[in-house]
Amino acid sequence: MKLVYTGKTKDVFSLEDGNYLLKFKDNCTGADGVFDPGMNTVGPTIEGAGRAGLRLTEYFMKILNEKGVPTHFISADIENVTMTVKPAKTFGKGLEVICRFRAVGSFYRRYGDYITEAAVLPAFVETTFKDDAREDPPVTKDALEILGIMSPEDYESLKVLTQKIAGIMKEELAKKNIELYDIKFEFGKIGDQVVLIDEISGGNMRAYRNGEYLLPLDLTSKVLDE
Repeated sequence: MKLVYTGKTKDVFSLEDGNYLLKFKDNCTGADGVFDPGMNTVGPTIEGAGRAGLRLTEYFMKILNEKGVPTHFISADIENVTMTVKPAKTFGKGLEVICRFRAVGSFYRRYGDYITEAAVLPAFVETTFKDDAREDPPVTKDALEILGIMSPEDYESLKVLTQKIAGIMKEELAKKNIELYDIKFEFGKIGDQVVLIDEISGGNMRAYRNGEYLLPLDLTSKVLDE
Protein backbone atom coordinates (compact mmCIF):
# COMPACT_ATOMS: atom_id res chain seq x y z
CA MET A 1 0.00 0.00 0.00
CA LYS A 2 1.49 3.32 -1.10
CA LEU A 3 0.38 6.82 -0.08
CA VAL A 4 -0.35 8.79 -3.26
CA TYR A 5 -2.32 11.78 -1.97
CA THR A 6 -2.93 13.55 1.33
CA GLY A 7 -6.22 15.41 1.35
CA LYS A 8 -8.10 17.63 3.79
CA THR A 9 -10.57 14.93 4.82
CA LYS A 10 -9.06 11.73 3.34
CA ASP A 11 -5.73 10.14 2.41
CA VAL A 12 -5.48 8.03 -0.75
CA PHE A 13 -3.36 4.89 -1.08
CA SER A 14 -2.68 2.75 -4.15
CA LEU A 15 -3.11 -1.01 -3.77
CA GLU A 16 -1.18 -3.80 -5.47
CA ASP A 17 -4.28 -4.96 -7.38
CA GLY A 18 -4.63 -1.55 -9.07
CA ASN A 19 -7.47 -0.30 -6.93
CA TYR A 20 -7.26 2.51 -4.37
CA LEU A 21 -7.88 2.79 -0.64
CA LEU A 22 -9.40 5.94 0.86
CA LYS A 23 -8.64 6.53 4.55
CA PHE A 24 -11.23 8.85 6.10
CA LYS A 25 -10.14 11.49 8.65
CA ASP A 26 -12.04 13.33 11.36
CA ASN A 27 -11.28 16.69 9.69
CA CYS A 28 -14.23 18.68 8.38
CA THR A 29 -14.32 21.63 6.01
CA GLY A 30 -15.07 25.04 7.47
CA ALA A 31 -13.42 28.13 8.92
CA ASP A 32 -12.53 29.38 12.39
CA GLY A 33 -13.47 26.03 13.90
CA VAL A 34 -16.98 26.10 12.43
CA PHE A 35 -18.19 23.41 10.03
CA ASP A 36 -19.29 24.55 6.55
CA PRO A 37 -19.69 22.05 3.67
CA GLY A 38 -19.18 24.86 1.16
CA MET A 39 -15.72 25.85 2.41
CA ASN A 40 -12.47 24.68 0.85
CA THR A 41 -10.38 24.86 4.04
CA VAL A 42 -10.12 22.52 7.02
CA GLY A 43 -12.35 23.69 9.85
CA PRO A 44 -13.11 21.69 12.97
CA THR A 45 -11.86 18.22 13.79
CA ILE A 46 -14.85 16.27 15.05
CA GLU A 47 -14.16 12.92 16.72
CA GLY A 48 -15.94 10.18 14.82
CA ALA A 49 -16.60 12.32 11.74
CA GLY A 50 -14.52 10.07 9.49
CA ARG A 51 -16.33 6.90 10.53
CA ALA A 52 -19.72 8.62 10.29
CA GLY A 53 -18.87 9.87 6.81
CA LEU A 54 -17.82 6.40 5.70
CA ARG A 55 -20.94 4.75 7.15
CA LEU A 56 -23.19 7.15 5.26
CA THR A 57 -21.10 6.85 2.09
CA GLU A 58 -21.34 3.05 2.16
CA TYR A 59 -25.10 3.24 2.74
CA PHE A 60 -25.76 5.56 -0.19
CA MET A 61 -23.19 3.99 -2.54
CA LYS A 62 -24.89 0.61 -2.14
CA ILE A 63 -28.27 2.16 -2.91
CA LEU A 64 -26.86 3.82 -6.04
CA ASN A 65 -25.15 0.63 -7.21
CA GLU A 66 -28.41 -1.28 -6.76
CA LYS A 67 -30.14 1.31 -8.93
CA GLY A 68 -27.52 0.93 -11.66
CA VAL A 69 -25.86 4.31 -11.09
CA PRO A 70 -22.18 4.09 -12.07
CA THR A 71 -19.78 4.68 -9.14
CA HIS A 72 -16.20 3.75 -8.23
CA PHE A 73 -17.28 2.09 -4.95
CA ILE A 74 -16.14 -1.48 -4.23
CA SER A 75 -16.36 -1.96 -0.45
CA ALA A 76 -16.00 -0.26 2.93
CA ASP A 77 -14.22 -1.27 6.13
CA ILE A 78 -16.00 0.66 8.88
CA GLU A 79 -13.68 -0.57 11.67
CA ASN A 80 -10.55 0.70 9.89
CA VAL A 81 -12.38 3.72 8.41
CA THR A 82 -11.35 2.89 4.83
CA MET A 83 -13.08 2.47 1.48
CA THR A 84 -11.77 0.49 -1.49
CA VAL A 85 -12.55 2.01 -4.89
CA LYS A 86 -11.86 1.45 -8.57
CA PRO A 87 -9.29 3.70 -10.25
CA ALA A 88 -10.92 6.63 -12.01
CA LYS A 89 -9.48 9.57 -13.92
CA THR A 90 -10.50 12.95 -12.53
CA PHE A 91 -11.53 15.91 -14.65
CA GLY A 92 -8.56 18.26 -14.62
CA LYS A 93 -7.12 18.56 -11.12
CA GLY A 94 -10.53 17.89 -9.62
CA LEU A 95 -14.02 19.14 -10.37
CA GLU A 96 -16.76 19.51 -7.80
CA VAL A 97 -20.40 19.41 -8.84
CA ILE A 98 -23.12 20.91 -6.66
CA CYS A 99 -26.81 20.18 -6.99
CA ARG A 100 -28.96 22.80 -5.27
CA PHE A 101 -32.57 22.46 -4.17
CA ARG A 102 -32.54 25.63 -2.04
CA ALA A 103 -30.82 29.00 -2.41
CA VAL A 104 -28.33 28.86 0.46
CA GLY A 105 -24.57 29.01 1.00
CA SER A 106 -22.41 30.45 -1.75
CA PHE A 107 -25.34 30.51 -4.20
CA TYR A 108 -27.22 32.96 -1.99
CA ARG A 109 -24.07 34.96 -1.24
CA ARG A 110 -23.54 35.48 -4.98
CA TYR A 111 -27.11 36.03 -6.10
CA GLY A 112 -28.86 37.42 -3.03
CA ASP A 113 -29.94 40.54 -4.91
CA TYR A 114 -32.13 38.40 -7.13
CA ILE A 115 -33.50 35.67 -4.88
CA THR A 116 -34.64 35.20 -1.30
CA GLU A 117 -32.63 32.99 1.02
CA ALA A 118 -33.69 29.32 1.01
CA ALA A 119 -35.93 29.82 -2.04
CA VAL A 120 -36.68 26.57 -3.86
CA LEU A 121 -34.39 25.75 -6.80
CA PRO A 122 -35.05 23.14 -9.56
CA ALA A 123 -32.12 20.77 -8.89
CA PHE A 124 -29.75 23.47 -10.16
CA VAL A 125 -26.32 22.10 -11.14
CA GLU A 126 -23.11 24.09 -10.99
CA THR A 127 -19.47 23.10 -11.31
CA THR A 128 -16.42 24.45 -9.51
CA PHE A 129 -12.73 23.64 -9.72
CA LYS A 130 -11.05 22.13 -6.67
CA ASP A 131 -8.57 24.96 -6.24
CA ASP A 132 -7.92 26.21 -2.70
CA ALA A 133 -5.77 29.16 -3.82
CA ARG A 134 -8.58 30.49 -6.03
CA GLU A 135 -11.34 29.57 -3.56
CA ASP A 136 -12.89 26.89 -5.80
CA PRO A 137 -13.95 29.12 -8.71
CA PRO A 138 -17.20 28.29 -10.54
CA VAL A 139 -16.66 27.14 -14.13
CA THR A 140 -19.18 26.91 -16.97
CA LYS A 141 -19.77 24.17 -19.53
CA ASP A 142 -18.21 26.29 -22.28
CA ALA A 143 -15.14 27.07 -20.17
CA LEU A 144 -14.66 23.37 -19.38
CA GLU A 145 -14.63 22.62 -23.10
CA ILE A 146 -12.30 25.53 -23.95
CA LEU A 147 -9.86 24.49 -21.22
CA GLY A 148 -9.81 20.91 -22.45
CA ILE A 149 -11.23 19.57 -19.19
CA MET A 150 -14.41 18.00 -20.47
CA SER A 151 -16.30 17.44 -23.71
CA PRO A 152 -19.87 18.76 -24.09
CA GLU A 153 -21.07 15.15 -24.13
CA ASP A 154 -19.32 14.34 -20.85
CA TYR A 155 -20.75 17.49 -19.30
CA GLU A 156 -24.28 16.48 -20.25
CA SER A 157 -23.70 12.99 -18.82
CA LEU A 158 -22.35 14.56 -15.64
CA LYS A 159 -25.35 16.90 -15.33
CA VAL A 160 -27.89 14.12 -15.87
CA LEU A 161 -26.08 11.88 -13.36
CA THR A 162 -25.86 14.68 -10.82
CA GLN A 163 -29.60 15.39 -10.93
CA LYS A 164 -30.44 11.68 -10.87
CA ILE A 165 -28.19 10.96 -7.88
CA ALA A 166 -29.27 14.07 -5.99
CA GLY A 167 -32.90 13.12 -6.63
CA ILE A 168 -32.32 9.65 -5.18
CA MET A 169 -30.58 11.20 -2.17
CA LYS A 170 -33.42 13.67 -1.66
CA GLU A 171 -36.01 10.85 -1.75
CA GLU A 172 -34.03 8.65 0.66
CA LEU A 173 -33.56 11.49 3.16
CA ALA A 174 -37.23 12.46 2.90
CA LYS A 175 -38.09 9.00 4.23
CA LYS A 176 -36.41 10.14 7.47
CA ASN A 177 -38.22 13.50 7.43
CA ILE A 178 -34.99 15.20 6.34
CA GLU A 179 -34.90 17.82 3.58
CA LEU A 180 -31.84 18.04 1.36
CA TYR A 181 -30.93 21.66 0.54
CA ASP A 182 -27.80 21.00 -1.50
CA ILE A 183 -25.16 18.35 -2.05
CA LYS A 184 -21.66 18.30 -3.47
CA PHE A 185 -20.36 15.46 -5.65
CA GLU A 186 -17.18 14.61 -7.48
CA PHE A 187 -17.06 12.69 -10.74
CA GLY A 188 -14.39 10.99 -12.81
CA LYS A 189 -14.15 8.59 -15.71
CA ILE A 190 -13.59 4.86 -15.84
CA GLY A 191 -12.87 4.17 -19.48
CA ASP A 192 -15.40 6.22 -21.42
CA GLN A 193 -17.99 6.27 -18.64
CA VAL A 194 -18.59 9.21 -16.28
CA VAL A 195 -18.90 7.83 -12.73
CA LEU A 196 -19.49 9.15 -9.24
CA ILE A 197 -16.30 9.13 -7.13
CA ASP A 198 -15.21 10.19 -3.64
CA GLU A 199 -17.75 10.17 -0.79
CA ILE A 200 -21.43 10.89 -0.07
CA SER A 201 -21.44 12.05 3.52
CA GLY A 202 -22.93 14.67 5.78
CA GLY A 203 -19.83 16.76 5.25
CA ASN A 204 -20.82 17.22 1.59
CA MET A 205 -24.39 18.35 2.03
CA ARG A 206 -26.75 20.70 3.80
CA ALA A 207 -29.73 18.85 5.23
CA TYR A 208 -32.46 20.02 7.59
CA ARG A 209 -35.14 18.44 9.75
CA ASN A 210 -38.04 20.61 10.88
CA GLY A 211 -36.05 23.68 9.88
CA GLU A 212 -33.02 22.67 11.96
CA TYR A 213 -29.67 22.19 10.26
CA LEU A 214 -28.13 18.76 10.85
CA LEU A 215 -24.41 18.49 11.53
CA PRO A 216 -22.63 15.52 9.85
CA LEU A 217 -22.70 13.22 12.89
CA ASP A 218 -26.33 14.05 13.60
CA LEU A 219 -27.29 13.38 9.99
CA THR A 220 -25.58 9.98 10.00
CA SER A 221 -27.30 9.06 13.27
CA LYS A 222 -30.74 10.08 12.04
CA VAL A 223 -30.38 8.23 8.71
CA LEU A 224 -28.76 5.03 9.97
CA ASP A 225 -29.63 4.66 13.65
CA GLU A 226 -33.24 5.85 13.99
